[in-house]
Amino acid sequence: MRRGVRVAVDVGSVRVGVARSDPDGILATPVETVARTATDDGTERIAAIVAELEAFEVVVGLPRSLDGRNRQAAGLARSYARTLARRIPGVPIRMVDERFTSATAHQAMTASGLGSRSQRAVVDQVAAVIVLQHALDSERSTGREPGQLVKAGASAAKGATP
Repeated sequence: MRRGVRVAVDVGSVRVGVARSDPDGILATPVETVARTATDDGTERIAAIVAELEAFEVVVGLPRSLDGRNRQAAGLARSYARTLARRIPGVPIRMVDERFTSATAHQAMTASGLGSRSQRAVVDQVAAVIVLQHALDSERSTGREPGQLVKAGASAAKGATP
């Protein structure tokens, strides 16, 4: 298991959830929810978080359909990951499958007694925690880096690798 803090993001059209790992890569915890607007995609704040935490890697959730195909949300996540790769040169950005993370996050928060209105503020953070924990567990069990490495100039063509 590689040592060092990792940051994960769960990309949405309005908000981006951010989570971090401990330096030993054992546990993922929520950090914050970054707002996205027409004039601010939130990548500057995420780059600042990565720098503040001295993270060596960023994991971006890749939403896929149940059959494994890429949909519109996957294109949004891939594009966001490429933007992060350009904004944070020298820090690897990895795409990790995130099927069910938002649904799992909503279920966990409902089970803990949070109403749907309260969930909006933190669901993206919880989804980022789930994405990161999956990546950590995957690396620990396989000994391999999780997901696929993103290249900053990669094509946005349908079906293209990140």
